[in-house]
Amino acid sequence: MKIFKRVILLTLAAMLIGGSAQAIPIPLRGVVEGFYGTPWTFKDRADIIDFCRQNNLNSYVYAPKDDPYHREKWRKSYPADKLAEMKNLVAVAKKNDVRFIFAVSPGLDLNYKGSKGDEDFRLMIRKLDAMYEIGVRDFAIFFDDLKDDKGRHHEDGKLQAEFLNRVQKNLHERYKDVAPLIMVPTEYYYEDMVKGDGLKPYTKNLAEKLDPRIVVLYTGRGVVCDGITNEELAEANKIFGREVGVWWNYPVNDYSLTPDGNRNVKLALGAIEKLPTGKITAIFFNPMEQVQMSKIALATGAIYANNPATYEAAQAWDRVLQEQFGSLAPAMKIFAEHSQHMENSWAKVGPPDAQEFATAAFNLVNAWGKKSFLDFAPLEQEIDKTERAVNILLRRLPQKYLSECKPQLEQLKRITKADRVALESLKTGQLDPQLKILREEIAANEKQAIISEEAGRKFIDDVIKLLDTQTQGKKRK
Repeated sequence: MKIFKRVILLTLAAMLIGGSAQAIPIPLRGVVEGFYGTPWTFKDRADIIDFCRQNNLNSYVYAPKDDPYHREKWRKSYPADKLAEMKNLVAVAKKNDVRFIFAVSPGLDLNYKGSKGDEDFRLMIRKLDAMYEIGVRDFAIFFDDLKDDKGRHHEDGKLQAEFLNRVQKNLHERYKDVAPLIMVPTEYYYEDMVKGDGLKPYTKNLAEKLDPRIVVLYTGRGVVCDGITNEELAEANKIFGREVGVWWNYPVNDYSLTPDGNRNVKLALGAIEKLPTGKITAIFFNPMEQVQMSKIALATGAIYANNPATYEAAQAWDRVLQEQFGSLAPAMKIFAEHSQHMENSWAKVGPPDAQEFATAAFNLVNAWGKKSFLDFAPLEQEIDKTERAVNILLRRLPQKYLSECKPQLEQLKRITKADRVALESLKTGQLDPQLKILREEIAANEKQAIISEEAGRKFIDDVIKLLDTQTQGKKRK
């Protein structure tokens, strides 16, 4: 009878809010500071925790890869000043009603067996106890990114599970207010968990031995992949015998590298998309080092996490841009359209860059090559609006944003300038020598900024190739 009454009440509540089903947020939803590169400052973290509160995200995970006390020197206690700063940050999280999840990544050199194993267990508990004393009630232990140069790892899933179970048991016996442990496996994406028709030994042993209360996070089919379907999530749940959580690697850009190793050269400014609409126990979005620019994708992620079943990426993106940039939203949208897609040899995520621009450019180049009717207007309009947007943002964008995206804006300005020269070259049928000079200037600045690779920048390359080929053909004749 009680269940029957509850169903009636929920149905009436749904009717009162317009007849739609009640939103069902993902229980644990938030931001994981889990990128490689310069860790955020206290001010950045306090800002993102406040952002979480404003967007109904209830968790922040402290896991900066390049904090030595998180990873390389995990056994060491935080110095007094760093611990005091952490205490203040925990207080900020509590004030904002955001769960502060403290993570440790000990896998580089953790001992599991014998006296060394006992000593490392003691040091881990000491580390977590120190955090408990300053107010932390949520803990995570991560074992990701432990492969050698040949892509191999030497971790034992059974030993990891036993260590995590031991930590969980110790904490819960002494503290009644500590949440279940969160972990990331060494094989943390699906394609690394399976071999042929079966599980790899590490994943099989970890899944069989791990305390069922411990929350497991994974990243999907790959480290950075183009979405997770409901079916793929169900398969991961089946592997681990529990509802797994998702560590989503967008908008993080620490893998956006130039050949000489410069990081963060492309910004991920699109919407969160292609994630499950069914039940998920947790989701954490890994941001960029650029905290303000990260908020575009993170805010769309918050909309998704608060009601996955009704999420529409395009609508969420428009709403977020308007909320964050106001009168500058139209210009910001054009800029962001050119900087959404992230891809390299092993990563692919985010909507295609500047689809209208890319389509207009493709159609024009294709028609020119086939000697068909040439309609320059669509691409000319795209170049005009992009150029206007860039100039507006360089003049009017507040400094907190401009300091994080000025190199990309200036690079897009170079690209649109070259696009215009390329367009005029097609009109005349002659390659303007200035175009190659501009292209060299763009290439020289790609150490600092990459943007619009498959749209504005591709059009330049296509025109150079097209007209160079024509010139060579005439010479042969």
